[in-house]
Amino acid sequence: MQDEASMTVRGTRTLVTGGAGFLGRCVVAELQAAGADVVVPRRKDYDLVSREACARLLRDARPDLVIHLAARVGGIGANRDNPGLYFFDNLMMGVQLLEECRLAGIRKVVTVGTICSYPKFAPVPFREETLWDGYPEETNAAYGLAKKMLMVQGQAYRQQYGMNAIHLLPVNLYGPGDNFDPSSSHVIPALLVKFQDALDRRASHVEVWGTGQASREFLYVEDAARGIRMASEAYDGADPVNLGAGFEITIRELAELLARLMEFQGEIRWDPTKPDGQPRRQLDTSRAERLFGFRAAVGFEEGLRRTIAWYRQHRPVSSTAV
Repeated sequence: MQDEASMTVRGTRTLVTGGAGFLGRCVVAELQAAGADVVVPRRKDYDLVSREACARLLRDARPDLVIHLAARVGGIGANRDNPGLYFFDNLMMGVQLLEECRLAGIRKVVTVGTICSYPKFAPVPFREETLWDGYPEETNAAYGLAKKMLMVQGQAYRQQYGMNAIHLLPVNLYGPGDNFDPSSSHVIPALLVKFQDALDRRASHVEVWGTGQASREFLYVEDAARGIRMASEAYDGADPVNLGAGFEITIRELAELLARLMEFQGEIRWDPTKPDGQPRRQLDTSRAERLFGFRAAVGFEEGLRRTIAWYRQHRPVSSTAV
């Protein structure tokens, strides 16, 4: 019999909400490679905003482990335009699922939060202890706070009911299979599409939101999946844990790097009337390494090359290409 802090996924029946998404597909592959029997619900069958659907899903799936990845997500523009929707859907999906997991006696629940939960002006690198030291950046505060409440719920349930619930905070993810829809994508796929479209049209310039001065940290999606699997197996604690790569790059530097890797030689024009989002982002990743041995493995430039190659292979052919 294993102790409560250890839970190898081999042989477990593991439910992954959001398992068909960008991160979810990689988590499912990681779990299956480790020997888990993985269940991935479809939204059309189980709308987790409905509590009845949450309860029915657990009855049907009968999991030992639940990893909650399902979320309504988007970039700065999508968050700015849909704060109510992002708050309600993300809060209700998580809160109701955790309550039904408690009632069903699920052995372990892993909730995956967001770096958007951190205060706008958190000291860099972000340490988990500073999560409550200020209000999140305004354009994504509703989303960040909704996800943050799942951490609070898990801690409360651990204290009152003894539930083994853990909360992980991944930094911005990227990689093959990302969301490349300009209306909802995050910064790397959004920039990648802009540069590729400019190359297709032989355009002399691209326009990019903001000043380029904001900074971000990025974690390759397969590294994130590995970290989630490692935490699921080895971590049992109330404290949230960052998952990141431990570096910082400005959006201007990122755009210039992508332009070089994609061989775009035109001008990058910045639009300072558009928001930059959070001024700086970089995680302190020491807790994850200390508690369950996680460190990012894929270098940033290598990860970008893989992402560019995937997009160029799978993208729709532009009607404006010449």
